[in-house]
Amino acid sequence: MTAGSPAVDTPIIPTRTGRAPWTLRRRLVVAVVAMLALVSLVIGAVSVAILSANLMDGLDDQLANAAQRSDVALGGRPGSTDFTFTASSASDVLNGPGQPPGTLALVYDGSTVTAGFIDDSGTIVALDNDQVSQLLTELDDAVQQDGTSAPFTVDLGGDVGEYRVLAATARTGALYLIGLPTSSVTGTATQLALIIGIVSLVGIVVVAFLATAIVRLALRPLQRVTETATRVSELPLDRGEVLLVDRVPAADTDPRTEVGRVGSALNRMLDHVDLALETRQASENKVRQFVADASHELRTPLASIRGYSELTRRSGQELPPDTIHAIGRIESESVRMTGLVEDLLLLARLDEGRELEHDPVDLTRLLVDVVSDAHAAGRDHVWDLNLPEEPVLAAGDGPRLHQVFANLLANARVHTDAGTRVEVALWIEDDLAVVTVTDDGPGIPENLRATLFERFARGDSSRFRGTGGSTGLGLAIVQAVVAAHHGDVTVDSRPGHTCFRVALPLA
Repeated sequence: MTAGSPAVDTPIIPTRTGRAPWTLRRRLVVAVVAMLALVSLVIGAVSVAILSANLMDGLDDQLANAAQRSDVALGGRPGSTDFTFTASSASDVLNGPGQPPGTLALVYDGSTVTAGFIDDSGTIVALDNDQVSQLLTELDDAVQQDGTSAPFTVDLGGDVGEYRVLAATARTGALYLIGLPTSSVTGTATQLALIIGIVSLVGIVVVAFLATAIVRLALRPLQRVTETATRVSELPLDRGEVLLVDRVPAADTDPRTEVGRVGSALNRMLDHVDLALETRQASENKVRQFVADASHELRTPLASIRGYSELTRRSGQELPPDTIHAIGRIESESVRMTGLVEDLLLLARLDEGRELEHDPVDLTRLLVDVVSDAHAAGRDHVWDLNLPEEPVLAAGDGPRLHQVFANLLANARVHTDAGTRVEVALWIEDDLAVVTVTDDGPGIPENLRATLFERFARGDSSRFRGTGGSTGLGLAIVQAVVAAHHGDVTVDSRPGHTCFRVALPLA
């Protein structure tokens, strides 16, 4: 590990691009409204088509009656043995009895053509040449060998519009064409389509509101299941004793419904998780108690070993050099083991939730002492101290805070090369006292950042200088003590810059 070890990597959340997905509620409402709109469209189209067909059949019947009246008008003149058609021949047809306004007539004897229609005022209006030519063309295409035709539709444009026409041959041999306007059919069909459209639109809007309300009501149990899962997801399940009391209400766990099966499955899962958390907590408590008891019990024999080794070394008796070296190693290792036991005992007590002292601690004086000690232990480093003019008081346990900053400076000293500059700064930010320990060493390796504050976390042993290695508990103690003070410790590291930041509540 290097001088400032990194915090756990922040997970990178992938950004979503494009349109947000639709919720289940929106999909259900849109599906209902879309189906209703489709059904309304089909019903409207079929209704308009059937009505148009019926009205057109009725118009064809009227057209057949008009053709019979036209045949009487053309061939029923008394005394006409050599009948010659004149320009008034179409007028004769239109002036015949029972011809309603809008009736159209064309009479053709092979050489002379007369054509016109009755307008709304009852006046006969002659057709222009283009309209007559169009009628003659349609007539040639529609007339069968027997001189008659089935009713067909022709659009003359302008003020005349669309007509339903029928061609036939009079008893006198004249070819004539009679027609009635389709405006009554199209107008009625259009009016029906408009009514159906308005009624369908109003119905779709009403159904959309009702479907939204019904779907919201139907999905309310699912919403309660979601709220339960959200509350559970926000619990700190990774540490400490967890009381997992949230459950889906019994009303939302009916296995006869889809949402009930989801709620029941979630409750069963929470029961399993609760049991697993209780088992984990019981196991952790046993391990912590064992560590605390073992650490406490080891303190006495370690003190005895250290005392006897010192007594033997100071006895004044002449001992062989190998024995003196061995006793010295026993004494140094007992000191190191005593420090390790003390660290384990401190962590065990903090894990048990034992409260620390929360007296006012002068961080300014504490940092002066810590940096002085670090300077004495690491004269090959450059130590800078940046303090405010006024003392900064934090609420905490003085010895434990001293240990926090001593561990951070020891970490910077041990894991950086000689000549590294280490700066300690203190300032006030909002209601917090902020202390930073920054060095310009090589930085913390990428593979160590995720486990930096874990217990017994160690870097490559080749990185340790002549210090005998590290227990891997220094930064774990830093995090545990700062957390017990309701503070926060973070790290930012890259090659040439490593900064530990400790924030503590002010006194």
